[in-house]
Amino acid sequence: MTSIFRTAMGPDFDRLHPELRRRFSVGLAGGEACTGRGVMSRIWHGGALVKPFLALGATRNILVPRAGRNVPFTIENVPYTDTFGRETVSFVRTFRLPGRPRRFDAQMVLSPKGDRVLDYLGTHQHLASELHLSAEPDGSLLVRSGEHRFREGPVDVRVPRLIGATAKVRESFDDTTGRFRIRVRVVNDRFGPLFGYEGSFTATYTDIRACGVRPGLRPVREESRA
Repeated sequence: MTSIFRTAMGPDFDRLHPELRRRFSVGLAGGEACTGRGVMSRIWHGGALVKPFLALGATRNILVPRAGRNVPFTIENVPYTDTFGRETVSFVRTFRLPGRPRRFDAQMVLSPKGDRVLDYLGTHQHLASELHLSAEPDGSLLVRSGEHRFREGPVDVRVPRLIGATAKVRESFDDTTGRFRIRVRVVNDRFGPLFGYEGSFTATYTDIRACGVRPGLRPVREESRA
């Protein structure tokens, strides 16, 4: 069974911890969706200059504008075929912060060359990032973002590094606790750390023929440009 993540990583995929291999085998061929539920021990963001950008992104479910500790967390990874016929896997994260839950939405597809994953962000997919995935010596997964592009109507431009950001995600599995551990850090070259979170969760798997794609999981607008 081949997922978009196995295809992008090639032989490196087999170096991942077995639980990570199962989690990132979620796809149409495997027929499974994965839901992670846990707690983010810390959600943080940068200084005052960063807050307006986080608040703006939050209007389209990009990033999270509020900090917090011990925040209940859910991530929904559901495979489906988008309106352009591409296999897509949702990465919809919900942070149940006091007063109002916040979402950080992403939908992932395989790049045309099959050597990386494309990460479409937010409810309208105005931002897209290249993701480079690799296995670490301890079996954890390291994800680094590459080029970012902004797309709106006829506009299709690369986001300059000066105003863009680099994301690093490390996901591992703790055999002692039976939980996945995740750490996310988003940094701008000029302004420094912008946003991040860390914590742990457990995963359950569901037959996609039974669960389908729930309303509200897919974006409002889908972007065809890769």
